Amino acid sequence: MSDASLSARALETLLGAWRGAASEGTAGEPVYRALGERIRLLAIDGRIPVGTRLPAERDLADRLALSRTTVTAAYRRLREQALLTSVRGSGSVVRLPGAPAVPSVGGEPATIDFSKAAPPALPWLAEVAREAVDDLPAQLAGHGFDPVGLPALREAIADRYTARGLPTSPDEIMVTIGAQHAIALLSRALIGRGDRALIEAPTYPHAYEALRAAGARLVPVAVSPHDDQFGASDEAEALTRAIRHANPVAAYLMPDFQNPTGRTMSEATRERVLDAAARQGTVVIADETIAELDIDRGFAPRPLAAYGPAVLVGSTGKTVWGGIRIGWIRAEKPLLRRVLAVRPPGDLGTPILEQLIITRMLGRMDDVLALRRAQLRAGRDRLERLLADAFPDWHVPHVDGGIVTWVGLGAPVSSQLALAARTHGLVVAAGPRFGIDGAFERFLRLPFCQPADEMDAAVRALRLAWDSMPGMPAVESGLASEVV
Repeated sequence: MSDASLSARALETLLGAWRGAASEGTAGEPVYRALGERIRLLAIDGRIPVGTRLPAERDLADRLALSRTTVTAAYRRLREQALLTSVRGSGSVVRLPGAPAVPSVGGEPATIDFSKAAPPALPWLAEVAREAVDDLPAQLAGHGFDPVGLPALREAIADRYTARGLPTSPDEIMVTIGAQHAIALLSRALIGRGDRALIEAPTYPHAYEALRAAGARLVPVAVSPHDDQFGASDEAEALTRAIRHANPVAAYLMPDFQNPTGRTMSEATRERVLDAAARQGTVVIADETIAELDIDRGFAPRPLAAYGPAVLVGSTGKTVWGGIRIGWIRAEKPLLRRVLAVRPPGDLGTPILEQLIITRMLGRMDDVLALRRAQLRAGRDRLERLLADAFPDWHVPHVDGGIVTWVGLGAPVSSQLALAARTHGLVVAAGPRFGIDGAFERFLRLPFCQPADEMDAAVRALRLAWDSMPGMPAVESGLASEVV
């Protein structure tokens, strides 16, 4: 739980364009309700961490040019929804809300979670897990605390890199508890309080949270959607300029099927960025969690470290299953020793049985990827058809890999839509979740790795949510008869 406090100025930035149709003294939505609903979304979305103390009512009222009565009413509404608790001497503290209960057809509460872009488990995972249990007795003589990784698993990961065009030895691999754990460990090992760290904008939110937790000052660089006219040379120039001017200690990048935009860096951009980073002494952390989920990209770039100095982060969360928490770091041995030194305060090693499962699974990785690519192709094409039918005015990039698409809504209503969707049983992350300071209200990240029936239900829920929002243009589409 967080023990942080949020200033009125910081909360104003997070709120963004929250008022919508509401204004004091008009017939629109009451201002206190609009304010409370936006704070509610920020808490549910994780942009205001649980345990955070909100600004005093008077301070927030002064900052937002509202009456104190309005802010008091908004806070009271949040308390009634169990999103705030009043602690003597601590003010109003954010609580963890329960998931909304939405009646399903059968009367039971039902929620479709599109906030997590991760496919279901592989159909043969249970079989492989049973086989891995047979490998367990050979490990039981030891203490079981493994901060580096089983030799067989590190060798299998190294062999995978070598096969992709990056010669790698097992002693360049550290096994972690998923990719997020790897990013957090690298952040603690590389960053001191006040150091600058470059990130793409938008980007994977838990990565910039890990960098911030280590004390970094973030330097965002814009990344455009997959099919935008923003050229590779422009992207390379923006990244290299930021590296030269900001002189960041570290840079977190997703070169392949970037989350959430879906773009892939050109090979020329990879070389230019890594050259600029090497000149400045910037450590580039490349998140390759989705790198092998190619659908029809047409070319297969090597891992980023094949183009210059870079630290690689990977996992099997998007290929095998998120419930098997295995990730890794590929880096030079001196950096791995630094990472090993900061690891014990957080954990004492990666679970042995899960390592044994993934060791076996990596031997079948070609089959894994073939299945996932077929599933993702079908999912992408289905989602594109559904959205074109339901929302013909939205811009849906045709991505050529990965697991998500970064949809342009045509209006800064992403947070409003995400909040409305919850009342219709759909949990979806608003665009600002992937930026800092409230940016990306015109975008919505939608995964296409869920089962077809969930995808259909999610788009129907989005239509219901869109239609329920005041001031939204009416949508004429073939889906209308299904959702009205």
